Amino acid sequence: MNVTERFLKYVSCDTQSDSRSHQTPSTPGQLTLAASLVEELKCMGIENAHQDQYGCVYGHIAPSKGCIRPGLALIAHMDTAMDMSGANVRPRIVKDYDGGPIVLNQEKSIVTKPSDFPSLLAHIGQDLIVTDGTTLLGADDKAGIAEIMTLADFLMANPDFPHPPVSILFTPDEEIGRGSDHVDLKKLDAAYGYTVDGGLLGELSYENFNAAAAQVTFHGVTAHPGYAKGVMKSAMLIAMEFHSLLPVYQTPACTQDREGFFHLDHMEGTTETAVLNYLIRDHDHSLFLERHQLMEECVQFLNRKYGPETVEITFTENYQNMYEKVKDHPELIDWAIQAMEQASISPMITPIRGGTDGARLSFAGLPCPNLCTGGQNGHGRHEYVSCQAMEKVTELLKNLVKLFA
Repeated sequence: MNVTERFLKYVSCDTQSDSRSHQTPSTPGQLTLAASLVEELKCMGIENAHQDQYGCVYGHIAPSKGCIRPGLALIAHMDTAMDMSGANVRPRIVKDYDGGPIVLNQEKSIVTKPSDFPSLLAHIGQDLIVTDGTTLLGADDKAGIAEIMTLADFLMANPDFPHPPVSILFTPDEEIGRGSDHVDLKKLDAAYGYTVDGGLLGELSYENFNAAAAQVTFHGVTAHPGYAKGVMKSAMLIAMEFHSLLPVYQTPACTQDREGFFHLDHMEGTTETAVLNYLIRDHDHSLFLERHQLMEECVQFLNRKYGPETVEITFTENYQNMYEKVKDHPELIDWAIQAMEQASISPMITPIRGGTDGARLSFAGLPCPNLCTGGQNGHGRHEYVSCQAMEKVTELLKNLVKLFA
């Protein structure tokens, strides 16, 4: 199978993760894909391929003769995001894209337009895989899986091609922040790693957000609305007031590059109880901590205004900026740039406005920058990936392992 055929096979499996689940992996479809990947790796001749009890897939490829370099890990995640359904994905290939609007679904009037998604114009003349507009595609990160699997197939068929020991890792639940929770670095047995989980061809990232979640709970008092004066205290209205105290332009829709934000991700409530769930993000760690402090000060202000314990806040730290660990290994960046240039790819150093498994793995002792996959518009119905870009990323990976040999 080539990289496109693999990708089309993988997106047929619904692997959407679920943050409400307490199981690992959070959904059974991820186990189904994991088992399929293990079987495929074994068919290539990677007899040590296996799936552990947490759904992580491991495989190891022996080095070419004479290579004494330490091991290199290539990593991608199996789950798709909760933002949109990943079930019954119906991909189709738009051959030789002409630069115009792409009608995904005539009946539902769903169209992907260059005016809304300018990155389309970088793919004129290429073959684009799109959805029917009712699901996401799953290029994030099944494109990465397909590219790593295609490289693995090549290395097993060409054992004399120069390469170090290559460790393969596919993780579950990355989209809900649990991808590296159960990764066994001793079993992975690598000194360096790259996640293949980026976007536009040429993107190379070694910075990501510092990330946390905040749950803010508001306690009110119910009363008959006809006789509520001086008695009722609406948790929902206090929640609205809390949100109004945060900087109005520091949201995802108003920020870019290294600018951080507060993102109201979920809300629910009644007069008696209301809950707001936020994502807190910033590349700069000091500014990240200032965001925590500002939210704490808002809570304190409302508790002085409406009474003690009216508002409670709980923070959950998710991941840190990988730059703090990767900066000590500049050779990882140099080799990635060389591998791109050898494949006639123009490198684009891009800070990640999100996170990857590589962020947490870097802090666990495996320096792990992030490479592109060729996918765009992840997490939504307008997601697409270029067949030619996936082929280029596969070539990039071949060049990379050769540089490590």
